[in-house]
Amino acid sequence: MTKVFIAGSRRLPRLNAEVKRRIDTMIEKHFTILVGDANGADKAVQRYLAQKAYRNAVVHCMAGKCRNNIAGWPVREVAGPTGARGFAYYATKDKVMVDDAAYGLMLWDGQSKGTLNSVINMVRQGKPVVVYLAPKRTFQNLHSPNDMRNLLSNCDRASVQRFERELGIGHGLPSRAAPAAHGAR
Repeated sequence: MTKVFIAGSRRLPRLNAEVKRRIDTMIEKHFTILVGDANGADKAVQRYLAQKAYRNAVVHCMAGKCRNNIAGWPVREVAGPTGARGFAYYATKDKVMVDDAAYGLMLWDGQSKGTLNSVINMVRQGKPVVVYLAPKRTFQNLHSPNDMRNLLSNCDRASVQRFERELGIGHGLPSRAAPAAHGAR
């Protein structure tokens, strides 16, 4: 069964028609949808899947702390690293979804380092990922580090410098192992 990791920025609490169409295609193909439990995009995806009465989803939560599971889907609990908080804590859960998925659909506000980190980790693993860049209302298909450069060209210089510093990327290329996350969406 094909597994798709859908995630996005906490600042994106609604899905537009184009994103819904992409999810409808996944539903028609009976893909297993891996989704997190955060507010924002994760919760919006969960709401949409619940409206469609779609049962082939798995909600990923940190151990003992599932924030949202709207339709009572199966849960995969992930233990966080000892003492980890914030970004590093939720990065653990997102890395599990990256590892398990064959494809990704990321809903990005152009600022969330967590969502971008998941994109980077998908590309690093050679897995195709489609990024919906909300500020431009466009989709970009990413397969390679060069595609990452193209995606980052949509961001202001200060944001790119922050991503480079905080996620360990240079010129849009993954340069060190950075955990996937959207805890800092």
